[in-house]
Amino acid sequence: MKITSSAFEQEGSIPSQYTCDGSNINPPLGFSEIPPEAKSLALIMDDPDAMKPAGRVWDHWLIWNMPPETKGIAEGKRAPGITGFNTGGKQTYGGPCPPDAEHRYYFKLYALDTELDIPMNSTKKNIEEAMQGHILERAELMGRYNRQ
Repeated sequence: MKITSSAFEQEGSIPSQYTCDGSNINPPLGFSEIPPEAKSLALIMDDPDAMKPAGRVWDHWLIWNMPPETKGIAEGKRAPGITGFNTGGKQTYGGPCPPDAEHRYYFKLYALDTELDIPMNSTKKNIEEAMQGHILERAELMGRYNRQ
């Protein structure tokens, strides 16, 4: 399984239009090689560098119950499935906005053998707990951003 973006390469720089310094819209994402037995897809975008001293991660985008035939998410478009609340308390994509230095942003795609039966106000912790034992495959795309 693969997750890619036409806007940036693996470990490359995320263009500013997808950040708080630009339009703050989601970048285009492509999904491929989804396992045929998948019943749903989930996507988690987070920043492990945001709250390092506290040992916490900033969650930017949480989506679950995307149809397994989903081939990606178009630039600036709402994803199919359920969008959860990010760390900023918004039920939407929240672009990179590092307060200090360059941060890493991980887009993690999961193929699941079920749909998740969790409430819309679920957090990343709730999603990860619900996915336990149901992950068929996982793919990851990492981009970097530094406010200049």
